[in-house]
Amino acid sequence: MSEAPLDRPAAVRPGEELDLGALGAYLRQHELVAGGEVRVRQFPRGFSNLTYLVECNGRALILRRPPFGVGKGVAHDVVREARLLQALGTTFDRVPHILAICDDASVLGAPFYLMERATGIILRDRVPDGLSIDAPLMRRISEAAVDTLAEIHAVNYRAAGLEVLGHPEGYVERQVAGWTRRFHAANTGAQPDVERIAAWLDATRPPERAHALLHNDFKYDNLVLAAEAPSRVIAVLDWEMATIGDPLMDLGTALAYWVEANDPPALRALGLGVTALPGNLTRSGVIARYESATGRAVTDPVFYYAFGLFKVAVIVQQIYARFVKGFTQDPRFAHLDQAVSALGAAAARAVERGRVGEA
Repeated sequence: MSEAPLDRPAAVRPGEELDLGALGAYLRQHELVAGGEVRVRQFPRGFSNLTYLVECNGRALILRRPPFGVGKGVAHDVVREARLLQALGTTFDRVPHILAICDDASVLGAPFYLMERATGIILRDRVPDGLSIDAPLMRRISEAAVDTLAEIHAVNYRAAGLEVLGHPEGYVERQVAGWTRRFHAANTGAQPDVERIAAWLDATRPPERAHALLHNDFKYDNLVLAAEAPSRVIAVLDWEMATIGDPLMDLGTALAYWVEANDPPALRALGLGVTALPGNLTRSGVIARYESATGRAVTDPVFYYAFGLFKVAVIVQQIYARFVKGFTQDPRFAHLDQAVSALGAAAARAVERGRVGEA
């Protein structure tokens, strides 16, 4: 297979440049490169922490740092993410190898870490040019994605020393309250559906039944697929929100990203449409596959799906608020308030209908 379908970086966005002199000195000091010109490009599609491809003397590294203009918080704590990956790599082999962690903000203006590049196919809003995926292959990819989530939830997080990630008791209650608080803090205008769903989630919380390692942002574009066999997941990326808690909340977030072909146009316009291609499991199929893989019954699926949509709506609202305040000039963010509305409407519709699918 040619390299055409592989995930590729682009030029660094204005305002998000790195100090190449300082970066080069750091790389040499830590013996990651022997010398030579440092070149940096950026992976442009992410909406959270910034990801760069750093190249020097034929070596390719990945650098992650927080966005410019954000405050402190778990979602942008890249040092926490890097240390998590170091620990997780001892029991789950599908995470990139960490090469260096820098918690000194004076080097590049914020903490950052460097890791090996996991080279492969990443499915985003469409199938990459040069790659053909028929319905049977798409089915296998969707099943592999769900199986990978189940494997993450089966990780012995205590053996990996990851119990320090969080306090799982009361996780559901804290998540609903926390994301509601974040929504109000980032609010830039009326979003009545989001407000109503926040109140509904608080009033209908199901009991917690188990605790597991959670990825908390599990979707196709955080999976690296093998170029020679796209139904094989070789790496899981973007662990910045990982914690310990109720695994069904993690499943709910994954369902929120799982757009179906017969979803309303506003929801399909969010750029998540690969899951709607022929062959993919439906959201109900994702739940059934997850139950089979884990032996865990998914009761109250509408609650977890609505929570996932609410959580994603708040994340998008936070990004939109950064744009409104001028902390980023990325043109992709200019109309994200419409995405917040679409996600809120989808959650309200699921609650009204009592199901996770449109059919």
